[in-house]
Parts: sequence; structure tokens; C-alpha cells
Amino acid sequence: MLYEAIKKLVQYGIHTGLTPECERIYTVNLLLELFGESEYKDIPCDLSHIVLEDVLTELLEEACQRGIIEDNIVYRDLFDTRLMNTLMPRPTQIQEQFWSKYKESPKAASDYYYKLSQDSDYIRRYRICKDMKWTVGTKYGILDITINLSKPEKDPKAIAAERNAKASSYPKCLLCMENEGYAGRTNHPARENHRIIPITINNSVWGFQYSPYVYYNEHCIVLNGEHVPMKIERQTFRKLFDFVKLFPHYFLGSNADLPIVGGSILSHDHFQGGNYTFAMAKAPVMYTFKVNGYEDITAGIVKWPLSVIRLQGEDENRIIELADHILHVWRDYTDEEAFVFSETNGQPHNTITPIARMHGDLYELDLTLRNNITTEEHPLGVYHPHAKLHHIKKENIGLIEVMGLAVLPSRLKDEMELLKHYILDKKEIRNHETLEKHADWVENFLPCYPEVNPENIDDILKQEIGKVFCQVLEDAGVFKCTEAGIESFKRFIHVL
Repeated sequence: MLYEAIKKLVQYGIHTGLTPECERIYTVNLLLELFGESEYKDIPCDLSHIVLEDVLTELLEEACQRGIIEDNIVYRDLFDTRLMNTLMPRPTQIQEQFWSKYKESPKAASDYYYKLSQDSDYIRRYRICKDMKWTVGTKYGILDITINLSKPEKDPKAIAAERNAKASSYPKCLLCMENEGYAGRTNHPARENHRIIPITINNSVWGFQYSPYVYYNEHCIVLNGEHVPMKIERQTFRKLFDFVKLFPHYFLGSNADLPIVGGSILSHDHFQGGNYTFAMAKAPVMYTFKVNGYEDITAGIVKWPLSVIRLQGEDENRIIELADHILHVWRDYTDEEAFVFSETNGQPHNTITPIARMHGDLYELDLTLRNNITTEEHPLGVYHPHAKLHHIKKENIGLIEVMGLAVLPSRLKDEMELLKHYILDKKEIRNHETLEKHADWVENFLPCYPEVNPENIDDILKQEIGKVFCQVLEDAGVFKCTEAGIESFKRFIHVL
């Protein structure tokens, strides 16, 4: 019943601290207005255990029945965000609370803000928990594997509505500051329950927020206050370390700034970070070296499938200077023997994916060398997942994957479930239209297992998917982690 659901939602807001007790009546009235109601009855109900997803579902059903919204996932998401906004403090209140907590410690501030981002349903806990996650051991360390299931699939009506929606340039993209509090539309998600923390890095205004699709613990996004394109340059390293100094318990990294090896949104300068230690950060240095003029900075080649230079030092300014030097040398570097070309036909190919963090009292910066050259054999990129691996992973290798976390497409969940039965029943995989692309892969790994049964098939598939992701990362490495590849890497080191 509407009144009971409204009462529960308001109580949820009070219980989580989103809504003060003194605003109980005010919040009830905001919700009544959304449903076109002028009456309210305080109905007795159990408030001891409130499940947000259940309460929102009840309110959304009521909205559909009353004709307030159409019954599909797009309009439901737009409306439940409006519902949650009635519980939310104004941005200035959240900012004041954040910086008050920051006086205790940076971690106290981020803990407060992360909890708020979840309690507000900006991060939808009940969807995130649907993601499949596991780990796999490799010679490079333990890699994280995820199949992303938290983004709901749109039905045909919703897709049609999005296609027919009026074009708009406000907000310019999903990362613009103008998203804070934006009601959304069929082709742009609602952000009424979204709050951004303004911060200053590199003497300019930036925003600190969390990703609504948290792929790892406290997955945050740091975005430029202006809608300007991504660019890897000297000031990039300054911005990374300015943030790490503000939040020393977080790492921060940037996608590369070229297509194929870059991120999904190159039009807005932004970084991703969080409170998580990836396999890449744990990977050891297998070859150390010094660069003339920067003897105070420890440098080395990391044992990792991609080509990574790690810099460590007590002075972040010196690391920034060396990183800028390496970037400029790499931009112009060509080694035909290693199939590294700085440009072809005027198109630049070399760039860097950088990641900054604190390592004890030392500043640490990983520089991942990237190259986006294509060939007839590899039209999607030479240093990109090769075609034989596309049945598992075809998408670009961005910052998160570079560090050792696979974000795999949702289609794999159903495909692996079906594939499991085909393997156990010894059916011909090549005869199935959807599974055919997995046939070579299965025929290759299956003989390695003396016994395959219902008890171990799930683990086998997970481990083999993890091995494919490891190969994906090796494909993305410019200098391979082989004897010949390391020698090629050292040739680059020697010209620094």
C-alpha cells in the first residue's frame, strides 16, 4: 500500500542518516506530491527491517498502476531516483560533512561519502551484488575476473524511446559537473540523488565522486570541472599526485588518450581510483635501472604482461619530471624490430597509461607503455585482444584491465551456463550458433583435465576464462614478457 511504502522509505532515510528526524513530515509530503496524493494515513507497520529494493519496487509498481510512469526499466530508474532524492541532503550539507570528517582523516571522509553514495541508491547495492567475481592465479600474480551484470538490459520499448528522444547537449556527457541533481531522460541516466565533492588539483576545480558501477572497492572517479578532452601530459602526473596527497589511502590512474588503447570516454578529462590493491601494484620489479640526471629516483621494469615502468621516490616533483621525460621519449620512439612505430601516415601511436599511489612513505608511479597501431591481420589493434580471444574479451583494454581486473561482458554468464551443459552432455559445441565461437577454446583446454564432472565444471570454466584474460593482457603488452621482449624493452630504456 502506498502510505506504508512511503512510511518505510522515509524511515530508511532516517535510519541511514540521509534524512534527519526533524524532516520526517516534510519528506512524507514530498513523496505524496510525486504520487499526486493530498491525503496520508500513518499506518502501523514493521520498521525494524526495511529492504530498500523491496520498498522501491512497491512504490514503482504504484507509479506504474497510476500511469505516472511507463512500466519499463528506463522509466523505473528515472522515477526511483526522484524518490531517493526526497531523502537527500543538499550538496552543501554533504560537502560540509565531508570536509568535517576530513579533519579527522582522509579515510574518515571517504568512508562517509562512500556509505552515502550507497545509501542514496546512487550505487545500487542490490544490482552490484549480481556481478560475478572470482580470481585466478597466473605467473604474474592473482588476477581479478568480473562479469558485469549490474547494468540492466533495456526492453524494446525503452530502446525505442531512447532512440526517439530529443537530442540534447546538456549535460555534455556523463562526467560533466552538470549531472549533479539532473533529472535525466530516456537517453541519459537520472542523477538527482548524485552529489559531487569539489576538490582542487593542479590549481583547478575538479570533482570527486564514486562510480555507480563499482568494479572494485571504493571505485571513484575524479573529473575535470570543465568539459575538456583527455590528454596525457606533464600536468597529468601532477594531477594524479595532487589527488594521492589528498587521499593517500587511494590510488589514482588515467586511461590512455588515444583510441583503441584509451578509455570509453575520451571527450572529458577524468581519472579513476579507489581503495584497492590490484595485482599490478603487487607485481615485483624484475629489472632496475637509473636515468641520467634522475639518480635519486628508483626505476624498474615490472614483471607484468603489459610493459610497465615503475618509478619510486621521496619527492613527487622529481618523479613528475622523470615521467614527463619518459613520456616525451616514448611518444617519438620507433623500434621496427620490435614492431613499435611512433606514427604511421601522420597518426600518432605511442602513449601511456599512468597510475599513482603511495608505497609507504614513497611516491610511486607506474607508466604503462601503450601503442594503438593496427594492421590487416589485427584491424582492431596489434596490442589489443587478438581475434582468437574475442569469444571472451573483444573490448578495449583500459585502465582497470591494465591493472589486472577483467571486466567481461554480461553475455558470458548465459553462454558459460549453456556451455557447461554441452560439455557435460558431450554435445557438439560447433552445432550451436551461440556457442560455436567457443569450440576451439574448449577443444584446446578440455584434454588438460582428466575428469570433468558437475562438481568441477564451474571452476574449470572460471579458471580457463582467467587464463584467456591473462593472454589478453599479454596481447596488449608492447614489449612481451619474454627474453626477446625484455631485450627490446631495455633498448627503449637505454635511450632515456
